[in-house]
Amino acid sequence: MADLTRLHAHEMAALLRSGEVSSRQLTEAHLAVAERQNRALNAWLVIYRADALAQADAADKRIAEARHAGAAALSALHPLCGVPIGLKDLVSVKGGQATAGSKILKGYVAPFDSTVTARLREAGAVILGKTNMDEFAMGSSTEHSAYGPTANPWDLSRVPGGSSGGSAAAVASFHAPVSIGTDTGGSIRQPASLCGIVGLKPTYGRVSRYGIVAFASSLDQIGPFARDSRDAALLLHAVSGRDERDATSAPEPVPPELLGLPADDDEAASYLKGKRIALPREYFVEGMEPGVAARVREAVAAIEQAGARVEEVSLPHTDYGLATYYIIAPAECSSNLARFDGVKYGLNDRSSGEFIEDYLRTRGAGFGPEVKRRIMLGTYALSAGYYDAYYLKAQKVRTLIKSDFDAVWTAGFDAICAPCSPTVAFPMGAKMNDPVSMYLSDACTLPVNMAGLPGMSIPAGLSDGLPVGLQIIGAPWSELSMLRLARGYEAITARATWRDLDPAELTLTDDPNTPSPIERKERLAGASAAGSGGQA
Repeated sequence: MADLTRLHAHEMAALLRSGEVSSRQLTEAHLAVAERQNRALNAWLVIYRADALAQADAADKRIAEARHAGAAALSALHPLCGVPIGLKDLVSVKGGQATAGSKILKGYVAPFDSTVTARLREAGAVILGKTNMDEFAMGSSTEHSAYGPTANPWDLSRVPGGSSGGSAAAVASFHAPVSIGTDTGGSIRQPASLCGIVGLKPTYGRVSRYGIVAFASSLDQIGPFARDSRDAALLLHAVSGRDERDATSAPEPVPPELLGLPADDDEAASYLKGKRIALPREYFVEGMEPGVAARVREAVAAIEQAGARVEEVSLPHTDYGLATYYIIAPAECSSNLARFDGVKYGLNDRSSGEFIEDYLRTRGAGFGPEVKRRIMLGTYALSAGYYDAYYLKAQKVRTLIKSDFDAVWTAGFDAICAPCSPTVAFPMGAKMNDPVSMYLSDACTLPVNMAGLPGMSIPAGLSDGLPVGLQIIGAPWSELSMLRLARGYEAITARATWRDLDPAELTLTDDPNTPSPIERKERLAGASAAGSGGQA
């Protein structure tokens, strides 16, 4: 009770229902930390203090009325009622911004709630604000945000991953117990790995994409960040389910058991006994850091020692995942981003008075270099004479990637365990001038999106003092089984020393003299320019 921000969401839920704490207390505590530390982290693009406190008061009233009505009414409340949460800044919140990390949407005010937002409001969650992200979710480091990079609380000179780096950093820094991200090629799992938290990408169609700014429509999926599997399950439960406004939303029922992952470690660990786990050799990619590979193999060994059966398998088309993704995703982004023209909303440059000239000026000024790169790649892949050679062929390879996974499920495996990121968090600026190197950051996560499968990253220890994530991949609609497996691993490693560690440089974020990520970026740019001048 000394620090309310250190509680897990499920702990907050119990205290709220007993009346030991109020949602306003929880919200004020999280707002204070987020506002104080955000200069050094740049995890939040906007914090809605007044709105958040109003939502907290409404949640307190709702809980009080349920308590007065009796135990049945109290238990009928969603566990997230009164719990603070952060949203990635591509989720529409009526009356709020949704920049998608881009200048082209600066000043845009969403006229409606996304389905995710509406379901969180229905649950009674308290929306604290919107988190930083790579522009239009294109990036693996959050350095492509038009509003400056986000820092990793484990090392402020390093990236938190991306594109959902702000959501991951906010949870890792105790600014919110849970947050929402999106995952198109690893944008939940990779930042979760680099920040040492849990991140889950659900099966494609599990969560409605209505009201989410689109990047690649056949790949995007919304999912939770949390500090443990129980909280991730609560948030997944709140936002999942069929939505008539999203044609890709599936009618698959939401498992009620998501609300009841075992609290007891012995019960949780018992789930691992007899489970059959696949370990794909192709995921230990060339260039993977030895410390990362070691932590992942140690985690798998611990699961095996707890009673699971681990067998090495081959997913032979994995090596084609990166190339296939970077044809399909840019092609879809080229189509989706055509709507941002300055005519109806967002940035518009009408200085020339000529429609086509203004259109080109608006997009030229509004989009950053990575977004332009992918629009050009996608437009090329879809152009006459190249559609069959690139896009159509990539879709055929995508089917082969999916068939590799199907063979694993047909063989009777319960899940796949693999590395999530080939490296720990890398220094800011290290990969900005090498797009291919940046793209390789997602080599272990992209195939899951290509196949539409659920995947998650859970903390698996440290390498050189920085977090390493274990990736769990499941069959379609197997999120509950994955979360039970993750909860089992948490139980068997509950006494590991690394589980009690705070992010190493989190205390520096309280120092007003600590450079902001934007200042760090400017210094890096200055040093790079000086170095280039010296060589010339």
